[in-house]
Amino acid sequence: MAFHEINGKKWFTEINDQWRGQALSLQVDEMLFDERSKFQHVQVFRSKSPFGNVLLLDGVIQITDLDECAYQEMITHLPMCSHINPERVLVIGGGDGGVIREVCRHDCVKEIVICEIDKMVIEAGKKFFPKVAAAWEDKRVNLFCGDGAGFVAEKKGYFDIIICDSSDPVGPATSLFTEQFYESMRLALRPGGKVCTQAETTWLDLDLIQRLKNAASQRYDNVQYAYTQIPTYPCGMIGFLLCSLSPERKTSETATTEKGEVNEEKELRRTLAACDVPRRELPSKVLDQLKYYSKEMHSASFVLPAFARRVIYEGAEVERSNKTKIIDDEKAKSKETTKSKTDGE
Repeated sequence: MAFHEINGKKWFTEINDQWRGQALSLQVDEMLFDERSKFQHVQVFRSKSPFGNVLLLDGVIQITDLDECAYQEMITHLPMCSHINPERVLVIGGGDGGVIREVCRHDCVKEIVICEIDKMVIEAGKKFFPKVAAAWEDKRVNLFCGDGAGFVAEKKGYFDIIICDSSDPVGPATSLFTEQFYESMRLALRPGGKVCTQAETTWLDLDLIQRLKNAASQRYDNVQYAYTQIPTYPCGMIGFLLCSLSPERKTSETATTEKGEVNEEKELRRTLAACDVPRRELPSKVLDQLKYYSKEMHSASFVLPAFARRVIYEGAEVERSNKTKIIDDEKAKSKETTKSKTDGE
């Protein structure tokens, strides 16, 4: 992360080891908020660019006024419109309020639970991104301030949709990229349930996407990757992993092939759980309010470049990315710390 001056003008440049050797810069008009919470460094500045206000967590851009719609609408409506009648929705992360704003557009929803670990993110969102944080007063919204991974592990067969709006897989969000977390989310779903998680970019993180997809495929009937274009994210795009259960599958079953199972039955469950074609359309009055999502964009977002398709769906080999190295190093340090504490007892 860097705030610096060029010819007497203040700029922010997003420098991070996760995307080493590249950076995005925005000219700063005014720093609006700059504090450290218990979990991370939270900053908001007003840019002199068309992007308007910018939210940073540990120096990484999370949302801007201009392009937040491309992320919030897609991570929400892809799973929501792939379910015929979602009534209970869990949002993990998303303290800026954008995802719950989009979930609240669905009249069929009766209950929305949001788990956000950092209250400071919520308050910054309300103050500096009021249009994003417009749904906090909706009576269907219930806030749980705490660890999302711990919360979802206690729920069994309750939610129709789980949306994991996490930051990058370092720091507070590390636990949201583990196999155990994907298993906990599966167990928290009702039959026919859908999970949608933030799943990085195909340009830099194909090995991580492949790892997550392979792990999820052992637990869900159908796992698909979709993406959206968002100019202030690395490489101008971000992806989503959509993990689905067939309406016929009980959440207590595993998604792996049971001994003696007929292949046609597994294929039927996979087809019934697919998310690439909307199963429910938003009313015209709602669609008219959206800036990015549409029925056509829904299906188009699942069409991948050939290089990405070969890795994600066909298992082609791919080089280990710097982000995966960082994740693995953090895991190793965590295990070593745990071992040291155990040895010292």
